[in-house]
Amino acid sequence: MAVQKKYVVVTGASKGIGRATAMVLVQHGYHVFAGVRTDADGVALLADGGGAITPLQLDVTRPKQIAAAATDVRTLVGQAGLAGLVNNAGVAVAAPLEFLPIAELCAQLEVNVVGQLAVTQAFLPLLRQAQGRIINISSMGGRVAGPWTGPYHASKFALEALTDALRQELAPWQMHVVSIEPGVIATPIWETSLARAKRLVEQLPPAAHGLYGAQLANQLARAEQNLRRGIPPERVAAVVWKALTAPRPRTRYPVGLDAWLAINVIARLPDRWRDGLVARRG
Repeated sequence: MAVQKKYVVVTGASKGIGRATAMVLVQHGYHVFAGVRTDADGVALLADGGGAITPLQLDVTRPKQIAAAATDVRTLVGQAGLAGLVNNAGVAVAAPLEFLPIAELCAQLEVNVVGQLAVTQAFLPLLRQAQGRIINISSMGGRVAGPWTGPYHASKFALEALTDALRQELAPWQMHVVSIEPGVIATPIWETSLARAKRLVEQLPPAAHGLYGAQLANQLARAEQNLRRGIPPERVAAVVWKALTAPRPRTRYPVGLDAWLAINVIARLPDRWRDGLVARRG
């Protein structure tokens, strides 16, 4: 008897965690619909994943692309449905909240929160067919907030809330919704976000530099250090596969020692203690 092929959608699959997840799932026999934003990214994925990868033009902020992607996947999987959806697409915006352009906050939430739910809604009918799982790539930053990256923390805290609510809503159908909470990962999102942060800092008014200049310089330097010490995205991809296949997956999976410490130790400190700890690091 032939084993039925299992299908998974992974958003933000061009680089970093999304790409690593796509490759790990292919190695385990899944067919991956990989959300990309350019044809070149799709070609690169095909070169590594071969026929087990189907690139999808999928910008999570574009409703028409989301609808088209869902239609294409429905046509290809038929009655098999989807075994999983990995909501990985994301960006990070950093600036002091006092001077943060509101348009930047809207862009942050549009990708990391609104886009995640829009994609989930589009693929839920196919997930129901296979009693598939939803895996949301959150962050330790969704459990502990710090200064200068408030927009990113706000988006990940919101994603944690959506994950909790959706998990409870889908429980009657035995559909699991899981949050993956990585620490610092060596992934291009941070290179892109660091460049974006530098541009934002350069555009801040003189008052912002007078008030926050030294702290912002320290934060940018620390961000560059994080790029060098982050763990490989394949570590996260392995946990995603575990969450997709465990008979009874956990609701949350921290990834990395820093994530474990942030979530299990720092997040449980009294607020003032935690503030003081963060201030000393700055």
